[in-house]
This record gives sequence, C-alpha cells and structure tokens, in this order.
Amino acid sequence: MGVNGFADTSEELRIPILQMDPQGYERQIGRIQRVKAERDSEKVGAALQALREAAQGTANTMPFIINAVREYATLGEITDVFREVFGKYEEPTWI
Repeated sequence: MGVNGFADTSEELRIPILQMDPQGYERQIGRIQRVKAERDSEKVGAALQALREAAQGTANTMPFIINAVREYATLGEITDVFREVFGKYEEPTWI
C-alpha cells in the first residue's frame, strides 16, 4: 500500500484560489509615500547611517535595525544598506 492508500477519494478536493485586490498595490504605495512624507528624514538618514557603520564592523546590527524601524525606515531602505555593505548573494552555478 502506497502513501496515499488511506486517502479519501470519494469527495472532490476543492482548493480556493487566492483573489488579489486590484487596488491593493496602489493603496500600499500610497501608505509608503504618506509615511515617507510624514517621518523625520534626518532621523531616518542618521539611523540608516548608524546601521551602515554597524554592518561594516562587528557590532550586533539588530539594535540598529530596530532603531531604523522606530524612525520609520522602510524594509527596502534597510535591506539596501545591507546590499550596499555586503553585496547581493548569487548562488554559484556549476556546469
């Protein structure tokens, strides 16, 4: 008897398809633009610079990430700092 030997095949399996909100993307972009307009850009810049300096050294970067988030830095801005310091990982390909 195989793995599916005890599966109940008497009922048709129905998996609901995820329906995306067509305006979801625009709504999220609007939220990010609003946050960027209302935050203190100097504090965000200072927090990202402190994160950059921590990443270039041996410090634990988590407190610097948390501080950047508290200043309303976006995930993209935070990950840009890490890409700038460490580069982008590319898995080696073997032929």
